[in-house]
Amino acid sequence: MPEQLNSQPQRARPSRLKVLAVGALVLGVGLFAWTIVSRGMARGALAQHTVAAATPTVATIKPQHGPADEELVLPGTVQAYFEAPIYARTSGYLKTWYTDIGARAARGQVLAEIDTPEVDQQLRQAQADLATAQANYELAQSTNQRWLGLLATESVSKQDADQKASDEAAKKAALASAGANVARLQDLESFKRVIAPFDGVVTARNTDIGALINAGQNSGAALFRMADTRRLRIYAQVPQPYAAAATPGVVAQLKFAERPGKSYPTQVVRTAQALDPVARTLQVELQVDNSKGELFPGSYAEVHFKLAGNGDSLRLPINALLFRSAGLQVAVVGPGHAIQLKNITSGRDFGKSLEVLAGLDPNDRVVLNPPDSITEGAVVRIAGEPEEEVAAVPPQPVRRDSGS
Repeated sequence: MPEQLNSQPQRARPSRLKVLAVGALVLGVGLFAWTIVSRGMARGALAQHTVAAATPTVATIKPQHGPADEELVLPGTVQAYFEAPIYARTSGYLKTWYTDIGARAARGQVLAEIDTPEVDQQLRQAQADLATAQANYELAQSTNQRWLGLLATESVSKQDADQKASDEAAKKAALASAGANVARLQDLESFKRVIAPFDGVVTARNTDIGALINAGQNSGAALFRMADTRRLRIYAQVPQPYAAAATPGVVAQLKFAERPGKSYPTQVVRTAQALDPVARTLQVELQVDNSKGELFPGSYAEVHFKLAGNGDSLRLPINALLFRSAGLQVAVVGPGHAIQLKNITSGRDFGKSLEVLAGLDPNDRVVLNPPDSITEGAVVRIAGEPEEEVAAVPPQPVRRDSGS
């Protein structure tokens, strides 16, 4: 009996070894199979990631329709409705002045007086010459009358009578000349009083008591400067693309830096009807009421024009454009995420955006910030879309276009 019990563990021991060997073999095969599968999956994932990484990612935008009404903002120059420098019409020394800057003056009001001793002396001399001419004319006139009476009785010759008549005519002309000279000097005397040509405000005073005054614009500086600020003129230069829309009657709003949050309604009064050949702009004039005196001539204004827009036109941001030798182009994402280069016709430039007149469809997906090296047919991935959509598409190399 003891011998039989010892023989059973010896037979069981080889069986367990076989089981362990088979288990080890199965585990090894499993590990080998798992290694092969995991490597295959890793290679597939790597290939998919490589395809996705090789495909450029771009952001796209669709063209926007232009608004029905659009605003055009331009700088404007503000001027008084009437503005003029006041010059002296006679020479002398400034005797006194009555108005300083900021003073309101009515038309015909005396602004200053000029002392003109030379003109006074010339006037007295001219008056004396006029009196002499008057006396000579009266003598010639009476002499001619007497000689006409003698000629009637044939006491004198016709030749002598004609000479007396001619002398009277000459003396009459000399009298008229002397009278005109007196009138001229009297006008110069009246110019001693510098008067306001219109109702307005004195904006500058360039003289003082005792200053030497020279008559005329070329001879001396302006004594005063006046402006009628009850109504103001605003001038703006409209670019050529908007010139046709800037017609009389177009409404606008004026905004001033010194009046934040406030605007002043105005409208186009007249235009130059011709473009500046250098700047290619149209000068327009607007007017605004300033009876309250809130606005100042010479200030800078923003003119906000309300123009009729073109709702059928499309607009693109500037950073979606490609400037190439083939012309102005945009990159559009087509079927299969392939790039299509389209030539477009540009319209008005709005600074940050551009009007597109032709060459683009409203549903096109236009690439923003396209690289200069982008080419026709290049496959891209749109930012925000799943990578699986383009993972199966074989990437194409993005090469530099010879026309860029």
